[in-house]
Amino acid sequence: MRSDQIKITLCFFAMLFLPVLCFADNTGTANNYYAKGQYKEAAVGYQKLVNEGYQSAEVYYNLGNAYYKLGNIAPAILYYEKAHLLSPGDDDINFNIRLANSKITDKVDEAPEFFISKWWNGFILSFSVNALGIASILFVLLGSAALILYFFSFSVSIKKASFYTSILLFILGVATILITFSQTSYFDNHKQAIVFTSTVNIKSGPNDKLATLFVLHEGTKINVFETNNGWIKFKLANGNEGWIKLSDIKEI
Repeated sequence: MRSDQIKITLCFFAMLFLPVLCFADNTGTANNYYAKGQYKEAAVGYQKLVNEGYQSAEVYYNLGNAYYKLGNIAPAILYYEKAHLLSPGDDDINFNIRLANSKITDKVDEAPEFFISKWWNGFILSFSVNALGIASILFVLLGSAALILYFFSFSVSIKKASFYTSILLFILGVATILITFSQTSYFDNHKQAIVFTSTVNIKSGPNDKLATLFVLHEGTKINVFETNNGWIKFKLANGNEGWIKLSDIKEI
């Protein structure tokens, strides 16, 4: 009976840690290929992890680097942007996005943005989701600890200090949670995609027979607004709008 319990426990831990070990092994293999300059093999390794459902700013970033080294700019931008979603404040990711965008044909200037809105978006996007999550948990736990100290301390000075400290920590915890929600809301309302076809005629509506408004090229980022029977209505950063086939893009 005891041996059966041991087997069940071992199986449980194997199921728990095996995916982590496999992830670490596959990442290490892909990293080794990249370090040796075997970018095609590295890209295959990172892409396999992504296809298996792993979501990591590091994996997306490394996959973007591998594609960039291979000269595949559109997929490089796609995975840099995916990494940016998970770690928007990462300077290396943001630099590589700008670097890759300098290699594409279409140079789209952003429309002016109200300075307060621009400042706020820059602020909430300067933190990673993981950092915000960890910070909010720490603030709440430390605030709870300070509150417990307030209830059980016999010193008036310690009571005062712990009480005000707990209030401050709880406020910071709530603030980080609000920033997390604001960041999530921003990305939910700013769905984007990358053009993956070398040259695309942008239509005035969801039909090939309608007028062509302008032409876009591989690697251009678009803001997605609407889907209609295999077509996407989008807007560029400069305000230009049009329709593009779903098959010509990949969503970030």
